[in-house]
Amino acid sequence: MWWMRGPILLVLPLAIAACAHTPKAQPAPASAQVSLTPAQIAASALPAVVTMRTDQSLGTGFVVRPDGWIATNLHVVVGGPRVKVTLRDGRDLDVVEVLNASTNYDLALVRVEAKGLPALKLGDSDAMRPGDSVVAIGNPMGLEDTVSNGLVSGRRKVDSGFEVLQVSAPISPGSSGGPLINDRGEVIGIATRVLTQGQNLNFAVPIRYLLPMMKQPDPMPFKQFAALIAQIAQEHQPKQRASVPHHPLSILDGCSQDAQRLVVKMIGDAIEVGAPLYNAGNADGCYHVYDGAASDLERKLPPACKGPIKALADAQKRAGAMSNPDGQAWAMRDAFDGLLEVIARKQEQ
Repeated sequence: MWWMRGPILLVLPLAIAACAHTPKAQPAPASAQVSLTPAQIAASALPAVVTMRTDQSLGTGFVVRPDGWIATNLHVVVGGPRVKVTLRDGRDLDVVEVLNASTNYDLALVRVEAKGLPALKLGDSDAMRPGDSVVAIGNPMGLEDTVSNGLVSGRRKVDSGFEVLQVSAPISPGSSGGPLINDRGEVIGIATRVLTQGQNLNFAVPIRYLLPMMKQPDPMPFKQFAALIAQIAQEHQPKQRASVPHHPLSILDGCSQDAQRLVVKMIGDAIEVGAPLYNAGNADGCYHVYDGAASDLERKLPPACKGPIKALADAQKRAGAMSNPDGQAWAMRDAFDGLLEVIARKQEQ
């Protein structure tokens, strides 16, 4: 069943991913379980890692079948009417179909018109234990083919039993959808979230949630998918939105050029991650990205930059008093847009 057909349009469950039996990947024979170095893993995996771009977002994906099947995060592919995939060999291809998707797990399986692509092997995410070595590959902030290594820090239950892998391998905006690989070169997770309130709090969706989506694809042309996403985003738009604040230039008194650049960069990074989540119907996830970014920015700004710090803190207070995730997300976005607007005016002087 397709995840957004029929009367369940606004609820957005994915029956396959949410309810079906999740088969476990078979571990490799003991003779084949030879630990690889991060350099060996990178050399083997990089040909199958791709860059994914929309009008609003940048992300990562990886080939799971030679005939053009690519796995990524759902929020990576909901940023506009077109998704462009850049292969390792330099080719730019459009996503032509969405084969399956899950809002529950923030996963998407898409297809490009290509044959004979290098594909990554999928491993057993249930076998991963705290302390196991992992390698993450992605495109943080557009820096393509970035490789980082670390450990599984823990297995965490979130959202009614949904499990994620917490890892120490750094993951940044732009790395969403990239593979998390074990020391045998097998994908055991998909990079998905970064908790900005802390250091090295990075998460990946276990690969076991992708397996049933691959077993029961239900293709939808990407144009139809994009139109459906746009319709859902419109239906989730709040009927009333607070106005973007129009700050006087004096709000930037005490803020150096470097501080203003920091505000623009960190807000831009937060919007890059949060806006696609909101457009996919995950207003709560969007709000938490914005709230975390605001807290992080308040800590990093110099104390003399009082105006932006207060504007962000006031927005967090307003959002925290709300019970509706839509309103919370927009309260933070309004505050972000207001600060970006006043900094733009300041730069024009």
